Amino acid sequence: MSESVSQAPQTPETPDSPAETQDMSVDLTTGELTESVAAASSTVTASQQLVAPIAGASAGLAGLAAGGATGRRKRSDFLHYGLRNKKLVFGLGLELLIVLFAIIGPMIAKFPAGALTGAQLEHPNGTYWLGTDSLGRDIFSELASGTRESYLVGALGAVSASIVGMALGFAAGWRGGFLDEVLQMITNIIVMIPALVLLVVIGSYLNSRSVLFEGIFIGLTTWPWVARAVRAQTFSLRSREFVEMAKLSGKRPLEIIVRDIAPNMASYLFLVIILLFGSSMLLAASYDFLGLGPTGVVSLGSMMNQAQTEAALLYREWWWFIPPGVVLTAMVAALLVANVGLDEVFNPKLRDQ
Repeated sequence: MSESVSQAPQTPETPDSPAETQDMSVDLTTGELTESVAAASSTVTASQQLVAPIAGASAGLAGLAAGGATGRRKRSDFLHYGLRNKKLVFGLGLELLIVLFAIIGPMIAKFPAGALTGAQLEHPNGTYWLGTDSLGRDIFSELASGTRESYLVGALGAVSASIVGMALGFAAGWRGGFLDEVLQMITNIIVMIPALVLLVVIGSYLNSRSVLFEGIFIGLTTWPWVARAVRAQTFSLRSREFVEMAKLSGKRPLEIIVRDIAPNMASYLFLVIILLFGSSMLLAASYDFLGLGPTGVVSLGSMMNQAQTEAALLYREWWWFIPPGVVLTAMVAALLVANVGLDEVFNPKLRDQ
């Protein structure tokens, strides 16, 4: 009977549960995964590594798309509120008309600027649209040429004052310390020097003065208030979080100022340039009226100087002194009105009022 028991067939044992099947994937002697499971795990890891860059690229493209959409939205908002701002539309429209007159006027004038026509003190008529002066020069031709020269001097003064003022303001506001004190001392010295007296002294040593000289002189004597304003704004922005992040990313100071700080001041800097443009034209006209302007150049200030010298107001020769005064006033007033309108468009608090 023992032999029958010993000769009974033995059936292979099967795992009783899925857990036992899963345990077969582990080497019981070492506790490590078998070769098949290890290969499967490495395959999954490689797939994740391949998918990660694709996901990152998708996220980057989504960020770029969002940034582009934000930029387009800002531009559309500016156009939306700008076209509905009456001050901005009126100021820019009037300034555009004067600019077109400065461009087209000398082309359609019947006489060159400063040319003697032989008709003295003619009233405005079909031949002489704005009359003539005591020497027979056509007022319309001189007015068109003088408007162009006033714009040129204003642009030179605004650009030169902006470059100097912004460069020193950014440097003082960013560095601070000893450099800030030195630049502030230089700014205070320039403010205390009377520009008119300085122009008289310099002009006495020059045989002739050009439009370029007048424009650069105006710019080099009007930059201090720009430097002070930019310095104050830079002091306020340099402690912001986005500036600190730019420092941690390894950007250079100049790169941070140009790419991070200046764009956050773009609207303010644009308004500053407009104010500089208008003030430069007024200063140029005042210098020309006093006889300190460019030599041999017709300008709005020189026209009023000649009218005052020949007593045009006393003899009621209104066509001589009123046109240059009206054009100069309109040029500067249009810029100031447009500046107020731009301030309302850029500033949401003023926009909602």
